Amino acid sequence: METISEFDFTLPRGYTDSSGVVQREGKMRLAIALDEIDALKDPRVIDNEAYLPVILLSRVITRLGSLSSISPQLIERLYVADFAYLEDLYLRINSHENMVVAAVCPNCSTEFQLQVAPLNNENHFS
Repeated sequence: METISEFDFTLPRGYTDSSGVVQREGKMRLAIALDEIDALKDPRVIDNEAYLPVILLSRVITRLGSLSSISPQLIERLYVADFAYLEDLYLRINSHENMVVAAVCPNCSTEFQLQVAPLNNENHFS
């Protein structure tokens, strides 16, 4: 069985680059231990722990549209919906546990909990 180490994604809103082009399609790779170790040593994370996801995402996103260099400054400029989407994707592809997320029925607006399986070799979007 082939091991999947990169996952395709589509941002809900998209990042508008300096040319005005909206970049929505991208790839995120599996995190390695060094990603998290180095991120924890970053001075911005030491000063503000909430900055950790910004550093991690800038390390594991390998492409966003035509952009192949993803900096923390780019991640900072994402819409909140896109940032939350990417945080969720990071957790799903790097977790071995099923996750429970809040969901809302698009037809009747009923709120409920939904169990979401982690993305792995048997269940992926690539």
